[in-house]
Amino acid sequence: MKNKKIRILGIRGVPSAHGGFETFAEYLSLYLFQRGWDVTVYCQEVGDYPISEDYWRGIRRVRIPVKQESAFGTIIFDWLSTLHAIKEQGLVLTLGYNTAIFCILYRLKGIKNIINMDGIEWKRDKWSKFAKTWFWINERLACWIASHLIADNPGIATHLATRVSSDKISMIAYGSEFVDTADSDVLIEFGVKPGEYLTLIARIEPENSVLEIVRAFSRCPRGKKLLVLGKFESTNPYHKAILDAASDEVSFVGAIYDKAIVQALRYYSALYLHGHTAGGSNPSLIEALGCGNPVLAHDNQFNRWVTDNKSQYFVDEKSCDEQLEKLLNDLELQASMSDASRIRHGIAFTWNQILEDYEELLIKWC
Repeated sequence: MKNKKIRILGIRGVPSAHGGFETFAEYLSLYLFQRGWDVTVYCQEVGDYPISEDYWRGIRRVRIPVKQESAFGTIIFDWLSTLHAIKEQGLVLTLGYNTAIFCILYRLKGIKNIINMDGIEWKRDKWSKFAKTWFWINERLACWIASHLIADNPGIATHLATRVSSDKISMIAYGSEFVDTADSDVLIEFGVKPGEYLTLIARIEPENSVLEIVRAFSRCPRGKKLLVLGKFESTNPYHKAILDAASDEVSFVGAIYDKAIVQALRYYSALYLHGHTAGGSNPSLIEALGCGNPVLAHDNQFNRWVTDNKSQYFVDEKSCDEQLEKLLNDLELQASMSDASRIRHGIAFTWNQILEDYEELLIKWC
């Protein structure tokens, strides 16, 4: 019997409070624990006190406080997590490569380390030249240092294969729940009714095409609302441009982390808008498929693979406007796209399937 012991690093912790990798880590850690694994998750906290440990639903949590809440604070947390993890036995799963330079310590200690490579972070427009250089260097280091790499999209796997042998890469996507019901009373707070609004859920950044989508939607009256979920800052010029471009039919409802509320807003939405241009298999897009949403997505290889070419796509503000005009006036097309979303989700993105694939890979490296 292999020693099924694993430490998960690279996230803020469990239970999930921020989505993305945290949600995945929560599902994976609980799944592995139920399958007999000894699971440790490193958790970031804000403060100035000693490292502590506790247990959450059978998962050992190593709680590491850092004084800063900034990106630098996260780097310090990753460093302290790594220093702690190299003192113990077992496999390491690192989620993200942003501080892969620290993973040299695992190699020196002979510890097996699998890295989920996430998206191509150094291509994101939001980062400074220094940050892009840091991410580029760490992506390269991760490819060389890691025992094995995980890509969540074939496009990411192809990209990584320009750095290392394809034998060192496994492709495992992200999962989400299949949602077949939701509380419609949630909609009252937002002033909308089932099927009478669209949703856009994203970090408010240029590479997520939020400005193009809001401008396209606001070109003319649509007879429906667009709910934009995301955190806006009044001092951010890009955020201000979006707010200024919006028509009266656009509602900015802020960042919402309550899972039940977000699921309900997705579930009853007439259309989900996804403008992400960088990265791999985006969790928000997969969650939209699980809710049976018709999807209008930015046209790139990552989004087309996730949706299996069964959605509708846009490349700029003009084509987004044209697609909105077509989709909002074709209920039959919306229905067929909704069916396609559910079918695609069931084939490729159920949690059971994703978590089984992860355990199968992890066991090989124990």
